Amino acid sequence: MITHAVGLSLGASSSIESGVAVRELASGKLIHIDKLFSMSDIQLFFDNYISLKNSVICVSLPWDNTMLEGKWRVLSKQYQLIHNNEENFLNRDNWMQRFSTRGCELFSSIAMDGIDINRFEVYLSRQKLNLYSNYKEHSSADCKFLQSILKYEYGFDELPPNMMPIGQLEAIIGTILAEKKLNGKTENIFQFKGLDVINAI
Repeated sequence: MITHAVGLSLGASSSIESGVAVRELASGKLIHIDKLFSMSDIQLFFDNYISLKNSVICVSLPWDNTMLEGKWRVLSKQYQLIHNNEENFLNRDNWMQRFSTRGCELFSSIAMDGIDINRFEVYLSRQKLNLYSNYKEHSSADCKFLQSILKYEYGFDELPPNMMPIGQLEAIIGTILAEKKLNGKTENIFQFKGLDVINAI
């Protein structure tokens, strides 16, 4: 029986913090929220998490921060629709890979153990859940907006009044998506390294 929803906002590297949140589905309350950095920290969390088999997990897809040069950096902007016209572009230095493969082996091994684990794209999920602000992404105003709307619109009363790190707030979005998946209110938008990437309907 699924009793918990786990959200993990994965940083693109160990120098960028990752956030993890665990939500008890019966009460709707967050019972654990934390910052992680290295993949060893993330592995340790899952090794010590006792309700793993009774949880549904959503892990975010971090952007690949590989520095590209010249026109390849320009062409790899997120708004360029390259996959519809791939034959006209050369995939030099793997610039068409926009998401980082960090942690894929760990998440695949968790899925092989029969755990319900999915990936999600933070920005697409924020748009679908009406959590997107007009402020610059990851700015202090954007973080404050996200924390306020999670607290007052989504009922996370236990969030503190002081500002939380963006990684933890995005992990809470993962718990919302995990609960929606249990209720059949998500759809698969694509696959990444063998795991379904889901979004709210």
